[in-house]
Amino acid sequence: MNIGDRVRLLHGKEQGIITRFLDNNQVEVAIDNDFTIPVLRREVVVIAPEEDKFFGNNSSTAVPETTISRTANIPQPVPASLGIYVALTHQSPELLAVTIINNSDYDLLFTYGEEKDEYKGIINDKLNQKSFKVVSHLHLNDFDKWPALVLQYLQHRASAKTLLEPGLKRFRFKAASFYKSKKMAPLVKKEAYLFQVDAKPEAVDLKKLQDKLTEPEQPTGETYTLKAPSHEVDLHIEKLTDADFSKMSNSEILKLQLNTFQDNLDRALAANMHEIIFIHGTGNGVLRNEIQKLLSRNKNIKYFEDARKEKFGYGATLVRLK
Repeated sequence: MNIGDRVRLLHGKEQGIITRFLDNNQVEVAIDNDFTIPVLRREVVVIAPEEDKFFGNNSSTAVPETTISRTANIPQPVPASLGIYVALTHQSPELLAVTIINNSDYDLLFTYGEEKDEYKGIINDKLNQKSFKVVSHLHLNDFDKWPALVLQYLQHRASAKTLLEPGLKRFRFKAASFYKSKKMAPLVKKEAYLFQVDAKPEAVDLKKLQDKLTEPEQPTGETYTLKAPSHEVDLHIEKLTDADFSKMSNSEILKLQLNTFQDNLDRALAANMHEIIFIHGTGNGVLRNEIQKLLSRNKNIKYFEDARKEKFGYGATLVRLK
């Protein structure tokens, strides 16, 4: 039993993904990518790929849809040029799959490892051209404890007439730049925190550089602009969709609300905002509890508390960001 394994509950119909080990007896499971619950190890069974195939469920091989809202933050297209990428895609709101993407015309021999106090090799393999592979998993709640990701690679193609240099790339992430890296990943075709491995700077042409310094600056085309969220984010379902939400299940409503919450929190962190208020209402308290559970595990949160009671009552949470 490992992080990222798809499991089912022995005494229920629910299925989910293991996101972390809580202690020797418990694991945390993301149920259908909606919410996480603690479960005793003896109460879960790993779903074998053969079982999924027999019952016509490909969930164990397919990468689940990302949980970040597409309406609030439209992913930027990846340049059409070929390349090698490291993509971190959501398998649950808190679990990311580290994926090596070979979007090139060469086969790729690679070694992937992680480095804290010392280097630890994780996997070595071969990726055919235009293919990808999940090599590890990282938990967003442990962001400040993540190791450096280390990728060594060599591109190869039979009958090739060009010899390509082997490469070595280390990734160390900081919150502000990490959350700005969200794009649509090639081949995987899902939103991801995306980093190109083989991007090389062009050779400097001194004459062109000198000419450029004497010319007025010209627009360079579209650039990515981070859109900071509103200071107050209303999570009532009628504010989030124009669809008939009366036909939505409680689980679908909660999922949309949590996706909107996470997207606005991510953008607030990336924009270096000092605080943000989430209006969740009172109701039965499920949304408030899920939000505050996620906040309590986020190392980039200074603290959170009930927002001004004279304005919101007990229906809003004020979040102070580091």
